[in-house]
Amino acid sequence: MKILVIGAGGVGAAVAAIAQRRDFFESMVLADIDEDRAKTVADARGDRRFQGLRLDAANQREIASLVRDKGIDVILNSADPRFVMPIFDAAFDAGCTYLDMAMSLSERHSEKPFELPGVKLGDAQFAKSKAWESRGLLALSGIGVEPGLSDIFARYAADHLFSEIDEIGVRDGANLDVQGYRYAPGFSIWTTIEECLNPPVIWEKGRDWYTTKPFSEPEVFDFPCGIGPVECVNVEHEEVLLIPRWVDCKRVTFKYGLGEDFIEMLKVLHRIGLDSTDPVSVKGVEVAPRDVVAACLPDPATLGDRMEGKTCAGTWVTGKGKDGKPREVYLYHVVDNQETMARDGSQAVVWQTAINPVVALELIAGGVWSGSGVIGPEALDPLPFLDLLKGDYASPWGVDERQPRA
Repeated sequence: MKILVIGAGGVGAAVAAIAQRRDFFESMVLADIDEDRAKTVADARGDRRFQGLRLDAANQREIASLVRDKGIDVILNSADPRFVMPIFDAAFDAGCTYLDMAMSLSERHSEKPFELPGVKLGDAQFAKSKAWESRGLLALSGIGVEPGLSDIFARYAADHLFSEIDEIGVRDGANLDVQGYRYAPGFSIWTTIEECLNPPVIWEKGRDWYTTKPFSEPEVFDFPCGIGPVECVNVEHEEVLLIPRWVDCKRVTFKYGLGEDFIEMLKVLHRIGLDSTDPVSVKGVEVAPRDVVAACLPDPATLGDRMEGKTCAGTWVTGKGKDGKPREVYLYHVVDNQETMARDGSQAVVWQTAINPVVALELIAGGVWSGSGVIGPEALDPLPFLDLLKGDYASPWGVDERQPRA
């Protein structure tokens, strides 16, 4: 398998470090608009399988041409969601497999943004699913950690733990602390602003998808492995758009532990327009306010040596167990920053995202996972993935049995 990873930031670098220990691929090209960054990441591996080069993720023709020139079998999109569609379309043009960790962007409803969805996350990709299927091409979307592993947990719960599911709720929390900063993002701040300030989406059987106001329905969720209780709020996320397509349940939600200070900061950014992606003129220079915010904050990939604590991604499921009795579980994956830094020199949040597409690539390379069209991780058998993650990749996951709520 010849792999093209587009985006050589924190996640792309972690993908390379994790993949280097495996032998399922022949070569991996790391491409980025910043050629020096791509080459630095590739050269750091000290492995002839890795190469770094410059590539514009917004240039569909350039991407497709590179795929053909290098004989690429699969593209892993590690760029931010703005570039999903040109990369996705380039993969189709070049006839190769496509994976991403975030789906095409949404657009809020013009009249009722906090009641009805407009263009939903992934709609632009799903609209082309039949074309991919007709050519026998696979686009596996949302295969990071959230979305990704969280979706695989949902499918595992449906197949092996429950006879009937009431709610699938993805819950994300952490106790990470970055020394020397009042606030430092663990992930792309551009993406974080996008998903946190867009209207959150909820899915209910019989009602389909609907939206609420940002940070709605706060709840305190108790996370395992010493993280403890964290207040979580509704946030727009791909799982809510993916899980109901393949998993039978009554409700799907996504809630994120943001913290009061960060929520207030996001609200202020929104009030004064600094979350906007529309360029404004600053002394004759056109610049998007959100890009200014991102430039003022530290690069998440550089924070590992100042970061302490753990991050938890997981899927909370309620309903009836296989015995017909009420059941409530939380399937989870906890990563300690100290361990990921020691293992691969990557901070916990980006490492936890990166390991999942590498596992997926290995399953695809071996023919264990296959398919065509645009699909999410929950469309595939979860057991080979979970076994490989816990086994050869030595990254354990768990199931926390909880007392069913009345």
